[in-house]
Amino acid sequence: MADDPRELTLYVQSKRAVTTFYHPAPTTATITGAHTTLGGAPSGMGESDAVGDDAPVFFLSDDQSRCAALVEEVATHRGYRVRVLDIEKVGRLERLVTEHLRGVQTFPVLVSPTGQRLQGCEQFTEENLAAFMPTELKSVRAMSYLKIKGGDMDHIRQLLEGLPEVKELHFLTGDWDILVVLEFPPATANKRRVLDFVTERIRGIPQVLDTSTVVPEYSVTKFLTSA
Repeated sequence: MADDPRELTLYVQSKRAVTTFYHPAPTTATITGAHTTLGGAPSGMGESDAVGDDAPVFFLSDDQSRCAALVEEVATHRGYRVRVLDIEKVGRLERLVTEHLRGVQTFPVLVSPTGQRLQGCEQFTEENLAAFMPTELKSVRAMSYLKIKGGDMDHIRQLLEGLPEVKELHFLTGDWDILVVLEFPPATANKRRVLDFVTERIRGIPQVLDTSTVVPEYSVTKFLTSA
């Protein structure tokens, strides 16, 4: 496997058709060897490695096809590449010595270059795949702690929620009362603009006594995001 941290391997296990009723027509659009790259992989997984009337027919279950399609969707969105490897089309010895599949009982299995694994159809959810493929945030986010003087907290909440840059509100106990998560478009965002927004818009709310803002230099998310 390549050392590229953004290249993953999806191991699937196809089934060999037992019927001789249908044989695919000779075609050059078959999987080369035992693997391909996502983008055309799910549709190709039902084709044979060889051509001709005597070629065996392999097919992938709907469950595994769904997982492959979901992996492709998330990987494309997050800038990852996924190599698909059908273990039924590689040599027996290679299957036995493949460290990444040691102890695997169910397929598909998604493997990262570091050996991290996601195994079994039930694990292939958008949330799990997003965590498996963390990506850089393209927008600029900042966190601001707010100290609030006595007042109608619901009203303060409504004022903050009315600001488009406010994405999350977390109510705290201790020295600070609210943690606000802010988000800005990357084209116009910089540290000064973030602090200008906090001092002018948030500190402009009469009930806000003080603020303390953190602007990260670099951010990565495991969560699903449209950024």
